[in-house]
Amino acid sequence: MKKTNHPFRKKWGQNFLADGNLLDRIVRTIDPKKSDSILEIGPGEGALTERIFPYVKEMTAIEIDPILIEHLQNQKSLKRLKVVQGDVLLQEIEDLLIGNPVRVIGNIPYNITSPIIFWLIEQLDFWEDAFIMMQREVAERLSAKVGTKSYGRFTVVVGAYLNMEYCFTIPPDVFIPKPKVDSAIIRFTKKETPIIPDEKYVRFNKLVADAFSQRRKMLRNTLKGWDIPAAIQEKIDFTRRPETLTIEEFASMV
Repeated sequence: MKKTNHPFRKKWGQNFLADGNLLDRIVRTIDPKKSDSILEIGPGEGALTERIFPYVKEMTAIEIDPILIEHLQNQKSLKRLKVVQGDVLLQEIEDLLIGNPVRVIGNIPYNITSPIIFWLIEQLDFWEDAFIMMQREVAERLSAKVGTKSYGRFTVVVGAYLNMEYCFTIPPDVFIPKPKVDSAIIRFTKKETPIIPDEKYVRFNKLVADAFSQRRKMLRNTLKGWDIPAAIQEKIDFTRRPETLTIEEFASMV
């Protein structure tokens, strides 16, 4: 385990990977190529960055902590690394000084996992695949089956646009400081044809959110304010609860 002297900022959800064997496993999973343009979200002290940067065409890292940015810029092995200071959710991939589509990697603050995945959905044209570390419970929600307790808005909206591959589980004791939960690496790729077209994304997102706002209620109650054709209501049966609907059934309503 590699120790660090960095003062951890709880407000930024900082937990650094400090196990060399696990870092090497992540690199093997990502499988960087010389032709790759890599965008890293939350590089921290650069433990993963320094293992990937020498083997790719270019790499840009987005980091919010100014202390960590100074640390990265002082690393001789990372001299050509482009570092952007700021909140990733305020960035547009196409505005960054890097060729696209990029490959995205990120050990992100777990409290903004959902916003970052939605951020990826909103920028589908500018990335190829994404390896995101997240709380295992969230990863299980993403891959939840229809009719299960974990199946919800997050599952439906993300599943309309992205394919997900559960890579492996990561125990708490490989982090500094040690979190209280297991983590997981998920690889995201884009569906060849999204189930929902871009122009209907906002409506779809809101409809699904309303449907799951009171998940024990029937659709005819949670979606009563929506102008959904009678033929669709007859086909789907609005006495059902939202967790029983497939992604395709939700899509048919927008």
